[in-house]
Amino acid sequence: ITLRSCTRRAKVVSTYFRLVLVGKTGSGKSSSGNTILGRDAFSAAISQSSVTRQNRKQTGEVFSREVSMVDTPGLFDTSIPEPALKREISKCINMSAPGPHAILLVIKVGPFSAEERDAVKKVEEIFGEDAWRYTMVLFTQDNPTAADIQGQLQEVGPELQEILKKAGNRYHVFNNLKANERTQVLGLLKKVEEMVAANGGQFYSNYTYQQVVEMLNQRESQLREFYQKKLEDEIKAVESKYKKLLSDAKQERQQVEGELQVVVQELGRFYQVMQNQVRQVVEQTVETDSIENISKFHQTLRLIS
Repeated sequence: ITLRSCTRRAKVVSTYFRLVLVGKTGSGKSSSGNTILGRDAFSAAISQSSVTRQNRKQTGEVFSREVSMVDTPGLFDTSIPEPALKREISKCINMSAPGPHAILLVIKVGPFSAEERDAVKKVEEIFGEDAWRYTMVLFTQDNPTAADIQGQLQEVGPELQEILKKAGNRYHVFNNLKANERTQVLGLLKKVEEMVAANGGQFYSNYTYQQVVEMLNQRESQLREFYQKKLEDEIKAVESKYKKLLSDAKQERQQVEGELQVVVQELGRFYQVMQNQVRQVVEQTVETDSIENISKFHQTLRLIS
C-alpha cells in the first residue's frame, strides 16, 4: 500500500450524490425516488405499465446532502421503439454525467422474473461491468419486516444470489408505503457514503461518460452563444423600432425612452432565465440535435427558473 493510495482512501466523502434508479417496470423505481427525496418528484406506476416513458432528473436536499436523482422508466419499457430507446439511453448518461456515485438496482421482493433478468442485463450493457462496484440492490416491499427480508434473502435463487455477489452483497430495503419513515432513507444514504468511500471517494465513470461531458460542455457553450446572439438581435430590433417612433415625433421622448428601457430590461430577464436552464436542457437532448431544435425544445419545456 502506497502513501498515495492511503491519501486517496482518506479523502472526505462528498455530501453531493448523483444516484441513478434502474430496474424493471413496476419494481418501484419512481416510488423509491419519491421516498428518498421526500416528495412526489416522479410519476409512480400503480400497475406494471409505465406511467411515463421518459427519463427524469430531480434534485433535493436530504439529510444535509445534496441529492441528484435520475429515474429511468424509459430504459426498461419494452414497448418503446428502438430509436426512442437509444435516445433515452443517451439522456440517462447525460443526466447522470460526469458519472453516478451510486446505481440503485431496484428489485421488488419476490420471485426473480425473466423481466428482472433482462433489466439487469440491460444495466450491464449500458453502464459496463465495472459499474457493479458502484451498484447497490434496493429491495422494495410493502410493509416488510427484518425477518421477512432475511428469510427471503436466504431462499433466493442462484440468479439473484449472483446479482448480490456482483454488487458486493450491498443491499437496502425500502417500504415506499411509509415514506414518512425517514430513517430508512438515512440508512440508504449512509450505505451509499460507505460505498463511495470504498471507491476512493470517486463516482463511476468510463470513456462514454468522459465523451458525454465534453459534448455537454460544448453544447452548453453553443446554446449560451445562441441565446446571447438572439438577445443582441432582439435588442437591436427594439431599438430600431423606438428610434423610428422618436423620429416621427408622435410621442414624448421621455415616454418612448422609458418604454424602450423597460422592454430591453424584460428581454434581458427572459434570456437570463433561458441561460440559467441551459445545462438542464442540453442533458435532455442527443448529439445529433441542432442548436435551433434544442432552442425550440427549450421553449416547449416551460421550465421554472
